[in-house]
Amino acid sequence: MKLLFEEAKLGKIVLKNRFVRSATWENMTTEDGHLTKELINIYENLAKSEMGLIITGYANVMKEEQPNHGMMGIYDDSFINEYKKLTELVHKFDSKIIMQVAYGGTKTTYNVGKRLIYAPSEIAEQSTNVVGKAMTKEDIDLVINAFVDAAKRIQESGFDGIEIHAAHTYLINQFLSSYYNKRTDEYGGSLENRMRFLVEIYNKTREKVGNDFTIVVKLTSSEFFEGGMTFDETRLICRELESIGVDAIDITGNIHGKAKSMIGEAFDGYELQKEGYFVEYAKVISDEVSIPTISVGGFKDISKIENILNESNIEFFALSRPLLAEPNLIKRWKSGDKKSAICISCSKCRTDQGNYCVVFNKKNN
Repeated sequence: MKLLFEEAKLGKIVLKNRFVRSATWENMTTEDGHLTKELINIYENLAKSEMGLIITGYANVMKEEQPNHGMMGIYDDSFINEYKKLTELVHKFDSKIIMQVAYGGTKTTYNVGKRLIYAPSEIAEQSTNVVGKAMTKEDIDLVINAFVDAAKRIQESGFDGIEIHAAHTYLINQFLSSYYNKRTDEYGGSLENRMRFLVEIYNKTREKVGNDFTIVVKLTSSEFFEGGMTFDETRLICRELESIGVDAIDITGNIHGKAKSMIGEAFDGYELQKEGYFVEYAKVISDEVSIPTISVGGFKDISKIENILNESNIEFFALSRPLLAEPNLIKRWKSGDKKSAICISCSKCRTDQGNYCVVFNKKNN
């Protein structure tokens, strides 16, 4: 029998349990993406609360490419020393921490019209209606190198690994999607070509950081609309990523905050679940690849999570909103109190003053 509170290996990282704080945009940095005392306190409290792995909020790899206010930066060397202090703090409590990196692209409404936004093709993003500049080969190389340079800074900062965000209609996801990617060069057309951007980011990152640094890729299970990226395509992408050496896959979905209303609906042959929205998709992926699969979205009942752990090959479970409502949730579960998380999934935690639970855990508590 597999246990949630046992050591488990994610790539080259040994975690003290199978719980992951999913990457969460906290909206609490300085204007240029540097850490604040408030944000450091959030990570310290997560580490104190028995979290096995913390994935940071997404960090922008290019200074001018900031899809949201208050997101972390990793676009130049000025971040390294402060992140060294952060990783040392987290490690003091025997938690591990990896940084998520992303290029948001047209999945943004922040400072639109004031900056250049890249996209694979000039197709409006469905939720924002923003259109970006179709990238040239030189633009593609520029962004790839930005990811690679960011990865080296992350390694030098003492992080245990990196998560490449290739989901949620951000730039890499758009390259993977036949809906958003209408290119006719080597980066468009066939799935192999549409994967090329992600594969090149991974391969060049691996060259830069070496084989002992853990690299996770976050992928959408499905785009959940007609003509979008399908789960069958995601399955093929996962197999390719395993073959080239990616250490783990984090399975999510492009549902733009509508998960609760979509529970029970079937897409690509699988239903969104109340406990673990995308768990049916993650189960399939976990059967088809030998590298660890992380499932994220809607987890609140530890007994049900334990059942999923032992009825599938999913190895790790990521939470976000429940930890905003109840920062000590994992510690409580470990102590033997297995009541479900108090989070009511109202999604009111995204505020202009930062992400925090407005119901149970006010910002200044």
